[in-house]
Amino acid sequence: MELLTYFQNRRSVRSYTGAPVPEEAVNQILQAGMLSASGKALRPWEFIVVRNKETLRALAECRKPAAKMLQDADCAIVVLGDEARSDVWVEDCSVVMANMHLMADGLGVGSCWVQGRLREASAGGSSEAFVRKLLGFPEHLRLEAILTLGMPVQRPEPHCLEKLPTEKIHRETY
Repeated sequence: MELLTYFQNRRSVRSYTGAPVPEEAVNQILQAGMLSASGKALRPWEFIVVRNKETLRALAECRKPAAKMLQDADCAIVVLGDEARSDVWVEDCSVVMANMHLMADGLGVGSCWVQGRLREASAGGSSEAFVRKLLGFPEHLRLEAILTLGMPVQRPEPHCLEKLPTEKIHRETY
């Protein structure tokens, strides 16, 4: 498959069948994240893989207005960044999320990016504080996002290249 086709096919999937995501697929998704580009090759990221159903249900409350797809996900990958290690941890962790999102789709696994940084939990307080309390990650790490994983109920239609907002492209000057 041509790389651009992977980009076209990658869609956020929020409805899952309940079938398990194979462990080999989870490992390949994690490998795609770890192979991400990183400023000065510092790799300021850490991952928490969550497969426990009770924890996934609790994690669904990490975001207001909603991260409800976590309730039915088979797995979630929490992406954390070490801001003391790199001043571009946000960008580096975003590349990780994008790579894992694309890899999941390439493997036929549905995924959805749940933004955590600068977001509020359903019951109030920050999403980061909520997830830290639930998963126990250290204070020096910051929450970037959570990637939900599950076998999709259906595959959304690919993006249409002809419908891309090409008016946003400027050449030479604005």
